[in-house]
Amino acid sequence: MQSDTDTDTDTDPEPTRAASPQQPKPLKDVRGFWRVLLAVVTPLPMTGMGLSYILSPVDGGSSFEDTVTAYTGHLDQARVTQYLGLPFLVLLIPATFAVIWVSRRGAPRLTTAGGLLALLGQLAGFPLNQGGDLLAYTTAKNGLDVTTVAALQKALEEDPLALTGGLLFIIGIVLGLLLLGLALWRSGAAPAWAGIALALGGFTHPFMPGHVASGVGLLVAAVGFAGAGWALLRMSDDDFDRAPGRPA
Repeated sequence: MQSDTDTDTDTDPEPTRAASPQQPKPLKDVRGFWRVLLAVVTPLPMTGMGLSYILSPVDGGSSFEDTVTAYTGHLDQARVTQYLGLPFLVLLIPATFAVIWVSRRGAPRLTTAGGLLALLGQLAGFPLNQGGDLLAYTTAKNGLDVTTVAALQKALEEDPLALTGGLLFIIGIVLGLLLLGLALWRSGAAPAWAGIALALGGFTHPFMPGHVASGVGLLVAAVGFAGAGWALLRMSDDDFDRAPGRPA
């Protein structure tokens, strides 16, 4: 006869197990992608625009009528220069951000001042000051009445919004890039030649005589941007930005 005090071990309930918390999935680290992408993009805007100026069949600042006349005999060449200028319109803002990112720690005040001027000029100038190159090309290609379109172009250029955009854009290129070049130089994050080239190329561009000299000035600025890109390539991901998921 089995004792009342005997216990059936087979029927004992199993001990309760604590549920382990699920570990969050690690965040993908894409800092290297953005760092390399910015480094590649940085020299493209000024390089493209510099080549566009050099290959242009007409000097900058020429009248609309003279531009149409020059484009009429060189339609293919004029079209190539417009495509070469496309990176300037699309990539100049991210290229400027790249310079800001490289120099911001070593020269914070100069970088802030230059960045504000440069970006303000670009953001105002691109939508408000479209320029007459495309209009002149369209006139030459389609045989439009030059006098009528020239009057339209003049009215557009004299519009207060266009005048404001053009003024801010010139300030951004001349003073903004000058200060950013000095900031890049003083920061020590890039070679000294990069900051000097960026400062000189941006500051002297509007004062260069003829389209070839203006293009060369922009290529000098492109060398400065390339120096910032070179600094990004040499930079570690930790120096570029904080790791994902790491608290500030």
